[in-house]
Amino acid sequence: MYFRRKELKKFRSFKGPLIDVRSPSEYYKGHMPNSINIPLFDDDERSIIGTIYKKEGRKKAVIEGLKCFEKKMDLLLDNLFMSIDYDKNISEKNNKEFFIRIYCSRGGMRSQSIAWLLEKFKLNTITLDGGYKIYRRWVLDSFSKKLNIVVIGGKTGTGKTRLLSLLEKYKYQTIDLEGFACHRGSTFGGLGMREQPSNEQFENKIADKLNSFKCSNNIFVEAESANIGKCKIPHEFFNQMKNSKRIEILRSESNRLDELIDTYSIFKKEELQESVLRIKKRLGPQRTKIALESINNEKWDLVCRSVLDYYDKCYEYEKVGKTNIKILDLTDKKYDENILKLINNVL
Repeated sequence: MYFRRKELKKFRSFKGPLIDVRSPSEYYKGHMPNSINIPLFDDDERSIIGTIYKKEGRKKAVIEGLKCFEKKMDLLLDNLFMSIDYDKNISEKNNKEFFIRIYCSRGGMRSQSIAWLLEKFKLNTITLDGGYKIYRRWVLDSFSKKLNIVVIGGKTGTGKTRLLSLLEKYKYQTIDLEGFACHRGSTFGGLGMREQPSNEQFENKIADKLNSFKCSNNIFVEAESANIGKCKIPHEFFNQMKNSKRIEILRSESNRLDELIDTYSIFKKEELQESVLRIKKRLGPQRTKIALESINNEKWDLVCRSVLDYYDKCYEYEKVGKTNIKILDLTDKKYDENILKLINNVL
């Protein structure tokens, strides 16, 4: 295992494109961030070859795989050359730092076949010993490291995400969990966001970002529930969040309403009304009616007021970082570099 971890570090250190040659469904479930999927076999071909392997053995499965490989070799080359900018990089064949990095599930025949093919065109290649499987072990292990997490908390509308973006802009170490999950963590959380990744890919993104940090320095994250939409924060990471320092942001109700109006008034009325209806039992009939009518009439302050009380009550049950709290009152303050001094003072 130790040797393979060294191999993963070496594999990731090389410059050059990162090619995932597994099937599309394998890639969708989870892949190394910034990799390009150029599958050696599509999902149907992989299923057929797997069935042959189980019923008739490895030799016949390999023969079937070679037949598929032969049929699509020209297409594979076209896709590979396009992804690696062949005309440019072939001139860099003597550059020992530039490698085409290729991985499959376990570092077996799929990645080795593509590497063999590219080497015929005098391109430097490297395959990952242990493949994606060893990468996933590294991902899961990374959440067990001791991290100096600082949780940014505050009620709905206090601008926690905006503050996190400001910290990122000024080179603080930040993990944007909602950005990685493509969800804001509430009934309105999916509005304007891309499709959520698989939970496995969510974990991969977090681990990859953590790998770029110094673990001894502060790592800022927004206070979240264990689940963000359909994505679940890794258990070990979430446990560290629960026991971390917390900066509690305070802002006036008018500040919070302005923040919510700026965030949500840009969306289609139908989408907002659907979101309200998802929590109608919790809002109650009166507040639901007010919210729906206010959306229709574009009375955004009434919309936000009707749901703010509900979210404030939900906030009372949040448990992340509640043992070591530093209060930071940002009422009527602009979210600019001056706030960073205030954050540094409370830590």
